[in-house]
Amino acid sequence: MEGLRVLEIGGSVAGAYASTVLADLGADVLRVDRATQVPGEPHPPAPDPLARGRRSAAVDLRHPDGPAVVLGLVEHADVVVEGGRPGVAEKLGIGPEQCLERNPALVYGRVSGWGQDGPMARRAGHDITFLGVTGALAPTEPGGAPAVPPPYYLSSFAGGALPLVIGIQAALLERARSGRGQVVDAAIVEGTALLAVMVDQWRRTPGRVTVVDAPFYRTYPCADGRHVSVGAVEPHFYRELLDRLDLGDVDLPEQYDEAGWPVLTEHIAAAFGRRDSTEWEKVFADSDACVAPVLAPSEVAEHPQLKARGTFVDVGGQLQPGLTPRLSRTPAAVPTPAPYVGQHTVQALRDWGLAESAVDALLTSGAVKGV
Repeated sequence: MEGLRVLEIGGSVAGAYASTVLADLGADVLRVDRATQVPGEPHPPAPDPLARGRRSAAVDLRHPDGPAVVLGLVEHADVVVEGGRPGVAEKLGIGPEQCLERNPALVYGRVSGWGQDGPMARRAGHDITFLGVTGALAPTEPGGAPAVPPPYYLSSFAGGALPLVIGIQAALLERARSGRGQVVDAAIVEGTALLAVMVDQWRRTPGRVTVVDAPFYRTYPCADGRHVSVGAVEPHFYRELLDRLDLGDVDLPEQYDEAGWPVLTEHIAAAFGRRDSTEWEKVFADSDACVAPVLAPSEVAEHPQLKARGTFVDVGGQLQPGLTPRLSRTPAAVPTPAPYVGQHTVQALRDWGLAESAVDALLTSGAVKGV
C-alpha cells in the first residue's frame, strides 16, 4: 500500500489497530493527536505496537482553526480512519460530509461500538459489552455458567478493526473503477455477531461435531503446574493422544460418548499430571495429536516455529509481532517505533501540502503544536 495516505483521527483501540495494519502494509499514516498531549520536551514514548509505523501531528480540534487543519490534510488523503462516538466528528466539523465535500475521492472509514445509527448508536460499550449481546458469552449448555471473557480486545480487534480494514480495501478497489469515495461504517457489535453467531450456527448444523466441554478439547495442568492445550478432535488424532499418554490399552468410554466424558477427563488429567510440561513437549514433538504448551505472552516469541519464521521483529528495542499475512513479492518492512505526540507536526503538515508560512502561523496561534 505504499503511496497510500491515511489520516488517522485518534480515539479508539479499534481505529488504532486498523491504522496499524494499514501502516504495516506500507501506507503513509499520519495520526492526528490532541495538542494537549504534547510532552514538554522530546522523549522516547513507551513501546506501543498500536501506535507504530506512523507519524504524529498534534492538532487542537477545539481551536477555531483546528478543524480547518484536518480538512486541509483531508484534501491530500486517500483514507480517513475515525474511531470516535457517532456524531462527535460531525460536531467538530470533520465528519464524512465535510470531508467528502473537500475530497470526493476520499474513503472515510469509521469504527464505533454500535454503528453510526440505531437507538444505541451513541451509547458507550466495551469489549465485554459486545461479547455479551452477541451470544459470545452465553452458557455452552442450559443452566451452565456464562463463558469467561477473553483477556484481550477480541471484539475491538477481530470484530471492529479487521472488518474496517477489509471495508477500506474494498472501497479503494471500487474507487479505482468509479473515481468516487464513500463511507465505511464498521460496527464492533456487528463484527462480533458475525464471528459469534455465525460460528454457533455452523456448529449446530446437523452432522457437525461439538467439542464444547469435551475432554479431548481443553487444557490440562502438568506436574510442574504449567498447562498444555489438547485439540485431538478427529478420531485418528484422538487415538494418537491416548497412545502417547499410555492410555491406549486402558478400557475407556468411546470418544464421543458424552456420558463418559467425566471418566475420560479424569484419566487424561491424571496422565498429564504425572510429568512436567517440558517432558510432554518432547513426547508430542513429532505428533499430530494437537497437543501444545500454554505459553505466557512473554514466552511466545521464543516458540521454535515462530522463531524460525521470524514472526516477531525488533521495533525500537521491543520484540513485536510483524505483519501477517506475508506477501511474497512485496514484503512488508520492519515498522518504525511509535512516535511521541506531536513529533512530526511541522514536517508532516508540510509534506501533506501546507505551506511553511501557514504551518508557522498555526504554531503561533496554538492550533497545532510540535516538539
